[in-house]
Amino acid sequence: MSSLPEQTDVSTAPPVRTFILDDQVQHLLRRAHQRASSIFLSVLADAQLTPTQFFALARLHETGRLSQNRLGRLAAMDPATIQGVIRRLQERGLIERLPDPNDRRRMLLSLSPLGQETVSGLLADAKTIGGEILAPLNPEEQDQFMALLRKLV
Repeated sequence: MSSLPEQTDVSTAPPVRTFILDDQVQHLLRRAHQRASSIFLSVLADAQLTPTQFFALARLHETGRLSQNRLGRLAAMDPATIQGVIRRLQERGLIERLPDPNDRRRMLLSLSPLGQETVSGLLADAKTIGGEILAPLNPEEQDQFMALLRKLV
């Protein structure tokens, strides 16, 4: 007789459930982001704009002329991202660079007439996107969810 303790076969032992992916906030937020992006791209497919491009245009629509740096901060984009977004929007003729009348070293970004027309035509669809994203929630839950999201960001 052996006095050694009986060994458990590790391959048949049930896994220790200390981390369940479907319960992780980061995973759920990533999945919610994927869903939101999918809805965005399906609704605004004809515009051929990425969400970040649309958000930059929408922010310029709201505020008027801005420096690239300021637009990046107001649209929650890092400098490298906003630089690429601005370059692509400018290539498409949706924004233009104008000299800052108060600082000759700086350029301001503004919607071009085509950009203004494009954004104005997409605003109703953009509101539809929000409605579709929040559709699984009742109105009270939608308000609560939006308040909680604002608190997180």
